[in-house]
Amino acid sequence: MQDRFNRPITYLRISVTDKCNLRCNYCMPAGGVPLLRHEDVLSFEEVVAFTQAAVQHGITKVRLTGGEPLVRRGIVALTGMLAEIAGIHDFAMTTNGTHLEQFAHPLANAGLKRVNVSLDTMDPERYRRITRGGDIEAVFRGLEAARHAGLTPIKLNCVIEDSPDASDASAVRAFGATHGYEVRFIRRMHLASGAFSTVIGGTGGDCEQCNRLRLSCDGLVRPCLFSNLGFNVRTLGPVEALQQAVAAKPACGATSNAAFHAVGG
Repeated sequence: MQDRFNRPITYLRISVTDKCNLRCNYCMPAGGVPLLRHEDVLSFEEVVAFTQAAVQHGITKVRLTGGEPLVRRGIVALTGMLAEIAGIHDFAMTTNGTHLEQFAHPLANAGLKRVNVSLDTMDPERYRRITRGGDIEAVFRGLEAARHAGLTPIKLNCVIEDSPDASDASAVRAFGATHGYEVRFIRRMHLASGAFSTVIGGTGGDCEQCNRLRLSCDGLVRPCLFSNLGFNVRTLGPVEALQQAVAAKPACGATSNAAFHAVGG
């Protein structure tokens, strides 16, 4: 697949849930948000059917996101179903890591290849404040479990306000270097104002090279994180929703009223 700007579209990010066990201050309000009804969330079969159609049209890389994907009931089973689709060459997950100690080996056995783990600081108290109650030790245990399970290379996603040389970011960089984790610095994004920049150490945010589509957990195929456009797989069918989303990809992101917890960032 190519969009109208001749960019090959090969990467699908799938938000499997709008739920999360943390309340990171850059992602959602302290009191949480209204959650989708169960019937509004795509079933495993619907996710798999869309992914099969996407792979048949040129998608080769798939990433599971949330919310927090590991709070979706049956996530290991869904992972296994997706891993069986021929043509996916890069199958990954972005997670906050707090449940990885439990799920790393089952996910690897189901066919997941690697993980990105969110980590914005090395200070336990700062982590608790950023996540509004999270336990950084659970993340460390999850990282070790992921390493032992072979979910590598492990990448750390570190959200920064401005500079990757700030104290929290520098500490995460040093931690990554010590343990062999790749670190990506993501400047804090603001969907409503259209504030974003290229990921430092990654490819996100580079509009000229964008190869991504996003499937939200309620079934909207979004051509861009910074756009309000979405094409419903339930009403259009997987192929038509996919084709309309590719045709609608903008040259560059603008603004969006979507929420990070629902579209996977």
